Amino acid sequence: MTTRIRKVAVLGAGVMGSGIAAHLANSGVRALLLDIVPPKAGPGEDTASKAFRNKFAAGAVANLRKQKPSPIVSEQVLSFIEVGNFDDDMARIAECDWVIEVVKEDLAVKQATFAKVEQHARKDAIVSSNTSGLSIQGMLQGRGAEFRKNFLVTHFFNPVRYMKLLELVAGPETSPDVVKAVHRFGEEVLGKGIVYGKDTTNFIANRIGTYGMMRTISEMQKAELSIEEVDKIFGPAMGRPKSAVFRTADIVGLDTFSHVAKNCYDTLTQDEEREVFAAPEFLQKMVAKGMLGDKSGGGFYKKDKSSGGKDILALDLKTLEYRPQAKVRYESLGAAKDVENVRERVATVLNGQDKAAKFAERITLDVLAYSSRRIPEIGDDVVNVDRAMRWGFGWDIGPFETWDAYGVKKGLERMKELGLKPAAWVEQMLASGRTSFYGVENGKDTYWDIPSKSVKVVPENARTSRVEYLKRGNKRIAGNDSASLWDMGDGVTLLEFHSKMNSIDDDIISMMNTALDETEKNFRGLVIGNDGGNFSAGANIMAMLMAAKSEEFEAIRKMAGAFQAANQRMRYSPVPVVTAPFNLTLGGGAEVTMGGNAVQASAELYMGLVEVGVGLIPGGGGTMQLLRNVYGPYSADKDFDAFPFIKKVFLSIGTAKVATSAEEAREMGFLSQADGISANRDFLLSDAKQRVLGLANAGFRPPRPSRFRLPGPSGFATIDMMLYDMELNGQVSAHDRKIAQKLARVLTGGDTSPSVLLTEERLLELEQESFLSLIGEAKTQDRMMHMLEKGKPLRN
Repeated sequence: MTTRIRKVAVLGAGVMGSGIAAHLANSGVRALLLDIVPPKAGPGEDTASKAFRNKFAAGAVANLRKQKPSPIVSEQVLSFIEVGNFDDDMARIAECDWVIEVVKEDLAVKQATFAKVEQHARKDAIVSSNTSGLSIQGMLQGRGAEFRKNFLVTHFFNPVRYMKLLELVAGPETSPDVVKAVHRFGEEVLGKGIVYGKDTTNFIANRIGTYGMMRTISEMQKAELSIEEVDKIFGPAMGRPKSAVFRTADIVGLDTFSHVAKNCYDTLTQDEEREVFAAPEFLQKMVAKGMLGDKSGGGFYKKDKSSGGKDILALDLKTLEYRPQAKVRYESLGAAKDVENVRERVATVLNGQDKAAKFAERITLDVLAYSSRRIPEIGDDVVNVDRAMRWGFGWDIGPFETWDAYGVKKGLERMKELGLKPAAWVEQMLASGRTSFYGVENGKDTYWDIPSKSVKVVPENARTSRVEYLKRGNKRIAGNDSASLWDMGDGVTLLEFHSKMNSIDDDIISMMNTALDETEKNFRGLVIGNDGGNFSAGANIMAMLMAAKSEEFEAIRKMAGAFQAANQRMRYSPVPVVTAPFNLTLGGGAEVTMGGNAVQASAELYMGLVEVGVGLIPGGGGTMQLLRNVYGPYSADKDFDAFPFIKKVFLSIGTAKVATSAEEAREMGFLSQADGISANRDFLLSDAKQRVLGLANAGFRPPRPSRFRLPGPSGFATIDMMLYDMELNGQVSAHDRKIAQKLARVLTGGDTSPSVLLTEERLLELEQESFLSLIGEAKTQDRMMHMLEKGKPLRN
């Protein structure tokens, strides 16, 4: 068996196959994407040409550029995908360490494909299928012993880039080394969460997820609830994605969803709840009519053409006609709205007394009882089931974590009242004195292991690191309401933000300084990161607006100056500072990120200086930092014209452009070529810690400050000319132009000339001056207010 996976063949270029190839390319792995030769030619097509013969695979790659949300982290990664076809290029799979089959879900087609793979693949190559409905036994018919030893199921979820789950299912003869190799590659290179399923229909996530959706659909009519009511109940209030039940079905496609349910119904003849998987009449009618969801322009929901697509209509299940959505208001959902902790929020809904709460309780307890009866049939333990639902269906907490939140004993009693049958092992667990499925012992997460009737430690990769673990070990060094400093061990500290949305405020700025005081005195380096949903959504707009309205400009100037100074202090501290951004990293969050000496970013990073959206320019050093990143290496050199560099930074900040991945952030200049990217968010903090130690161990010295040759008034005039044209043509408003002029003044260096070398401090002064003059403007204050109230920018 191969030990390193460098190149992978993907057989089948449909939505899943091309998505898998794209994600391999995202992860820096070369992919060979093959599909069939088109069965018939269009007019004027040359059937002998490569272009025609590779049309399906090439078309799939071209389509990757257009899909939303994008399956690729950057246009550049497409160079890692080669295309071909089954007839001409099957022999090329010999170049690959792993071959993934993603052809049609048809046993005969798969068997024929594997016969070809066995002819051409290297003897030590891993071979896997992305099926979710066909048995390993069936697929392996006629294959040799060597092939069976290297074969397993690798079930990716769609969209591959964003869904964390990768289900692995070994066959009876699969070598444990093969499973280990794929587990490690999936987790560390592709950034996936690995779950072990059994060779049963639809494995874990789709089995429980489909059961839950079908059960909800069948009960809602009895409860007389509309589809928008059900989606409101089983959305964020219950720790589920916004897409809840019906919107999820629309995204997946009703044909696909029906196929998965039918597959369960046809094959799970022993399942005591088999009838739940039978598609209700309205679902059959919808599929027959071609109402398949997003792909056909309408399913359970549809955009209202008459409102220009602004309004979303909902389907009336009795008439199958679309109607405007009704407002959904229930006391239990209202009460849950402001509860941040997801376990408490779910418990709030389940303990409510209204119709929504009763429905949520009935369906949830039914799904929990069903899940308990599926162990060990579909998976060996509660951990695999919970992870499958979190990572594959986007639940915040899995079924058994939900049951813990509700109370295991209380859940059992309530199930009996409702006539539901949980598995006997749950009673046995309670009888043994254990009151919850999960617990914490010696700082480690534990779970109840059913076969051994004992408590075991939840398995996880040694690179997994969370602030939560430092809390359990009482590693706090200092802290206030918005931030804390932790001891990560090995001489490294961690600065954690924990304000609302991790937005930057006075407490965070003060903690940045405390962190440096402490680290410079007693430690070797500092990491800035957290366990939140987002790294930091920027500065606290509300606080700034209040101060501006009451004309406390001195206070604003002090805060902005203190933030600039803290970011500069981090960069030039004698100890290395590594920032670990992920998800939303906007405005002030981006400034903190660029303030460190190195960045270790999560692959899923949405980073940008977006202050223009509220009528401002960056105020914490962002203009200078981005200019330093992009132009810095050449900024003192007479032979470089500053203008192309200024233009790149000006457009980035002036259009509030947000990078949609860490790779794109690198292309925009937010990250450098030397900065690191962690494919798996779970490893981000430990990877950042290793980077700090690497810098410290290699004799870290802070960088030299940059000095800039900037064009001054002539450069400003060039930009303003362009702005004048745009205002004339109605592309920007007068206030847009004013903001852009302030930005241009900073980036061109104010009143300077190319013979002068400007310091970083001078650019920070110019930034502060422009920032303060804008926050005093009534139109900027209106933009800030609008953003707070409506959540989107105002163009005034």
